[in-house]
Amino acid sequence: MEQLSLLIVMLAALIIPIVMARFKVSSIPTAVAEIVIGILLGKSAFNVVQETGYLHLLSSLGVILLMFLSGMEINFDLFKKTPGQKRTANSPVSMAALSFTCVIITAFLLGVILHFMGLFSDILLGTILFSTVALGVVIATLKEKEILGRPMGQTILLTAVLGEVVPMITLTFYASIYGHNAGRLWLIVLLFLAAIILLRRFQQPYIWFNKVSKATTQLDIRLAFFLIFTLVTVAETVGAENILGAFLAGMVMKLLEPSEATQEKLTSIGYGFFIPVFFIMTGVRLDLKSLFANKTALALIPVLVLCFIIAKLPTVLVYRRHFNGRNSFAGGFLTVTTITLVLPSLQVAQNLHAITSSQSAAFVLAAVIVCIVAPIVFNSSYKLAKEDLVKERVVIIGSNILTVPVAQQLSHNWYNVRMLTDQEDNYKTFNSEVDDLKYFPEITEEVLEEGKYFDTDVMVLGFRKDEKNYRLANLVKQHGVKRVIASVQNPKTAVDHIEELHRLGVEIFNSYMVQNSVLRSLIESPSVFEMLMSAHSGLFEVTIRNRRYVGAELHELPLIDQITISRIYRKHRPISPNGDTVIEYGDHILYTGPYEIVNEVRQRLGRRG
Repeated sequence: MEQLSLLIVMLAALIIPIVMARFKVSSIPTAVAEIVIGILLGKSAFNVVQETGYLHLLSSLGVILLMFLSGMEINFDLFKKTPGQKRTANSPVSMAALSFTCVIITAFLLGVILHFMGLFSDILLGTILFSTVALGVVIATLKEKEILGRPMGQTILLTAVLGEVVPMITLTFYASIYGHNAGRLWLIVLLFLAAIILLRRFQQPYIWFNKVSKATTQLDIRLAFFLIFTLVTVAETVGAENILGAFLAGMVMKLLEPSEATQEKLTSIGYGFFIPVFFIMTGVRLDLKSLFANKTALALIPVLVLCFIIAKLPTVLVYRRHFNGRNSFAGGFLTVTTITLVLPSLQVAQNLHAITSSQSAAFVLAAVIVCIVAPIVFNSSYKLAKEDLVKERVVIIGSNILTVPVAQQLSHNWYNVRMLTDQEDNYKTFNSEVDDLKYFPEITEEVLEEGKYFDTDVMVLGFRKDEKNYRLANLVKQHGVKRVIASVQNPKTAVDHIEELHRLGVEIFNSYMVQNSVLRSLIESPSVFEMLMSAHSGLFEVTIRNRRYVGAELHELPLIDQITISRIYRKHRPISPNGDTVIEYGDHILYTGPYEIVNEVRQRLGRRG
């Protein structure tokens, strides 16, 4: 029977996503579907799966990996202030902090109300449960809507991060107090100290790991599991919950800046095997027959659903200070989503005998209901606003006969272009031809900071003087601009500079090389040259950033029948595409097609969300 139960769970884990894909069920999170199937397989319905030792072990590893991957979902860059940036009351960090503070207060008041109504006596546990947010579900929904990198998406994301981190830490204190280990609470400091030591110890070796790792060693994955079990062991030793140790391990791994490939492998291990077992077994363990026989516990379900919703309503009021009412409601309602931390929290509470199995089942069902409803409400209510449609930002320093025409053409495409120059004659010549051109007698760090020119996606340094471009490239990189493109007019005399710029990650172009390539193209492929010279058509490139299409075959991409794909570059290596080519994250696709279709393809495939 043990092997049969394991086989049925594995079969269910395989079939659930296939069925959801076949019937295009995208509004319900996979985790919720797995819990529902677990309910059908368990004691509540057909009772064909029993909790065996193997399944208990796999389920325990599943919740640990779920917390680990949740820790890895945190984008620490959102908490950083770039040089010269002032944090305002309307910044994503400030709004998220205010939102979650209001959520905590509301959750506490709801816990008090339920206590005095005699429906649920544990005020602190109620506060923890009502304030949790399912970070993984929120991230998946924001990615699906393609607004994860936008102001609204960042605000919702940070609220969800707080909705997982704060209740996680509070749950540890709760377990220590009610587990009669309050005297050992100070030892939890050792857990955080261990996390810091591991981070510092592996920051430099991790870079070396990436160089020596082979297919048969997978050092990055071995390190990840070493971090997990080290911090889980320390957590249990000092009296904290193992899920807090796993969560901290995920944060440490994230701070080590793993590659996309490493993150994909860890996600595959977790969500491909262990985590589905945890969610299915959560459903298997539920005893709905006992719940339905208990009228008090049954009546608790609609009350809990209402409490989960009411606890997050303050986020709507905070979001409305900066976003429109419709999207504020949608974003606030998305934070109602709660499942990932509720389940381990209820597990902890049951181990402490602080909650009955019927009450626990009522909380799980309420969480499942809001986890179904919240993403549906968000997807149906949220409409892309002006701030969500911001074009890629480009700053061009230096106005001349090379950079100005480029700026004019880019402005008609998908870019918001700003230019500045320190040549007054050039400013007078080109000012009427460029929408946003500014003149400064000298381009200094103060000028760039005051004008917020560092706040850009791409910086182009187009001066005719190599020394000036080199100086500015170093300065711009120090301020964290990701893409910097610098002109080098005399490669032979600037060898040292070129090596340094390459080390900094600066992209280099040279007028002579460009002209040489254009002339060769004109001779060899005149039609291609004509296409490249057009401002409204040409050969286009998109980098796959939308994870919805990662793993899909080329023929499954949207609008594929209306474009022509010339080449795919994967890790700087060209691939000749065919209909069965499997798309990977970060693939660079070169394609042609009607301008309006090209634009839509770029929007759907290339946006990070």
